[in-house]
Amino acid sequence: MSGTVTAVSSNGEYSFTKPNRDSITLLAGLGVEGDVHAGITVKHRSRVAQDPTRPNLRQVHLIHAELFAELLREGFTVEPGQLGENITTSGIDLLGLPEGTLLHVGEQAVVEVTGLRNPCLQIDAFQDGLLKQVVGRDEAGNIVRKAGIMSIVRTGGEVRPGDQVRVVLPAEPHRPLEQV
Repeated sequence: MSGTVTAVSSNGEYSFTKPNRDSITLLAGLGVEGDVHAGITVKHRSRVAQDPTRPNLRQVHLIHAELFAELLREGFTVEPGQLGENITTSGIDLLGLPEGTLLHVGEQAVVEVTGLRNPCLQIDAFQDGLLKQVVGRDEAGNIVRKAGIMSIVRTGGEVRPGDQVRVVLPAEPHRPLEQV
């Protein structure tokens, strides 16, 4: 299974959106060089308030570009980086990957999938009603989170739009993604 990087984004300041870049550099064990969420321990404000010593399982945020097409059909215009992701992909069912999946991105970088992004109310501040589009329930009443996945950097490297993403699944049994 493989896909493509369609955009890369980072921001050195706390902001809901992240500007697109020509490239980003992933740093092993830290995240995106110069990004406010890079670090060994948690950097998201809500998690820092709970326990600043917890490991950062949210070093790199990935979203599938297919989500933007789905949102457009519902009347929402969202571009890469606007939901705070670092890497936008196409051609990969990110939400269907199991925990521990390795994504080989570009020539060198490898990230390990840690879980699902749990969207917050800031999404509605960005566009009213958007939160209901990215968090819902399936036919069985289970919560479905569509706002991307989180990962940690195993091997650093530069990532650019157009880079290939190769998926390596972990050994079975697979553990489904949960929020991190």
